[in-house]
Amino acid sequence: MIKDISRKKVDNTNIAKNETKNKTINKTINKTERVNTGKKLFTTKDIVYTAVAVALMAVCSWISIPTTVPVTLQTFAVFLTVLLLGGFRGTIAILVYIMMGGIGIPVFAGFSGGLSTLAGPTGGYIVGFIASSLIMWMFENISKKRYWLKIVSMLLGLIACYALGTLWFMHTYTAEDGSSATLMMTLGWCVFPFIIPDLIKLAVALGIGMDKNLRNVIHGSNN
Repeated sequence: MIKDISRKKVDNTNIAKNETKNKTINKTINKTERVNTGKKLFTTKDIVYTAVAVALMAVCSWISIPTTVPVTLQTFAVFLTVLLLGGFRGTIAILVYIMMGGIGIPVFAGFSGGLSTLAGPTGGYIVGFIASSLIMWMFENISKKRYWLKIVSMLLGLIACYALGTLWFMHTYTAEDGSSATLMMTLGWCVFPFIIPDLIKLAVALGIGMDKNLRNVIHGSNN
């Protein structure tokens, strides 16, 4: 009698263990199915829009007025890209654009390209666009329903681009007499003349980038 009771207890314990194992296996399977059937990070549609954004940045860079830092529509294209594609895909598009220029494809101002352009005095302002997109990406979730936060993120992004570009210019620029560029000299050449034009570009980019019809085409009717 006692042996039968002990056997039943052992059987019940084994059944309980098996049920626990089965539940664990089922949970793992369900998680795997959710991952496999989840939304892709990059769809064919995203690739197409990224390619269009890269082309837009290149074309806007070619429209330039040659100065110490060329006056272009590049800033407009960069901020519009992030506004329309979002922080993640916008940042990817900017990285692709910069890498294309880095390997020698003439996508920068004046049909220039190559590592020498990125490593040159004005290269910091190009790389600074990555900082701009990352800041806008950081604000993305909290600024969806707050228009003024979208503006703040763009202004902070522009300031970050100016800061990185200015520091890099001061680090790499050497005048003919061997002197380095001072902070005020760099700001006078590379920042102050561009503030008003850049603010206008940002305003135009914001107006286009927040257009509901255009966003619905890119993201669907829920955006």
